[in-house]
Amino acid sequence: QTRNLLDNMDRISKEGNTMFGHQCSTLYGMGWRGEADRSDIKSICGDYPAVVGWDLAEIELGKAENIDGDSFDAIREHIKQTYARGGVTTLSWHTTNPVTDGDSWDITEAVYRIIPGGDLHDKFCGYLDKVAEFIGSLKVGDEYVPVLFRPWHEHTGSWFWWGQKLCTTEQYKALWHLTYNHLQEKGATHLLYAYSPGTEFTDSITYLERYPGDEIIDMIGFDTYQSDRKRYIETMQRALPILTEVGKAHNKIIAITETGFEGVKDAKWWTETLQPAIAGYPIAYVLVWRNARERITHFYAPYPGQESAEDFKNFYNDSITLFVNDIKGTLYK
Repeated sequence: QTRNLLDNMDRISKEGNTMFGHQCSTLYGMGWRGEADRSDIKSICGDYPAVVGWDLAEIELGKAENIDGDSFDAIREHIKQTYARGGVTTLSWHTTNPVTDGDSWDITEAVYRIIPGGDLHDKFCGYLDKVAEFIGSLKVGDEYVPVLFRPWHEHTGSWFWWGQKLCTTEQYKALWHLTYNHLQEKGATHLLYAYSPGTEFTDSITYLERYPGDEIIDMIGFDTYQSDRKRYIETMQRALPILTEVGKAHNKIIAITETGFEGVKDAKWWTETLQPAIAGYPIAYVLVWRNARERITHFYAPYPGQESAEDFKNFYNDSITLFVNDIKGTLYK
């Protein structure tokens, strides 16, 4: 099923289609939490996102909930439900700093201490054991649920402890190899790995500067958000041709692994900003960030009554964009 998912995402992108994704879409939204068969996306267009994202932050500490207060038991069940619908799950990991036990944004240097030979190597392997245990629990009947795993993201910035200024290129690549090898050894083989810097790269060389290798990576992408519309469009126009070039050269599918406009303060954002930005590129999926039920201004997808909701329906109805009902029964066979 994992190999089939990779092949079918490649097919989707080459056919000129793009799956739409939304972080935490089925667990909560604006004004609600934990209601069955609900999503802000579904409330707008009657369909679920094709891709749903979750975060594993603090699973490495053995906690019952991640840093956003999402229960790992609930996340597991929603991953199974997404698989049963025919959709895709992607997992990020805002990992605890193993030196200080602070969060991902604690930029105390740590990578050199957790890769092989480092004094905290065993401690970090314990973190990976917790991830492997969760990944191994993702089963529907006898089938493991394939997952897109996206650790060590946005490394071209320096706001996370694995960022550009906080470890060398060799150390960053060693972190990736440690992660991949350890999870493989623990039986978490139903993973596809995504490499996703920010948009600091200026050409294919700088994009690939810390790339851990074709033997590990299955998908490449980048994360970028809008603050200023003009700058956002310019960033997309600069970054997407480079991403497409690298994808072709390395035979990797491409995606916009995180994006969005906080508060979606533009009634036509979906059809006049995002849609034209991605048009013409072989993008397997584009994922917008979560609608935080606990922060009323922190949302990246529309909900009933939100000013861009009607425009999102046009985005949904475009033949290029794919949601669960468009892909049901096609990705894993």
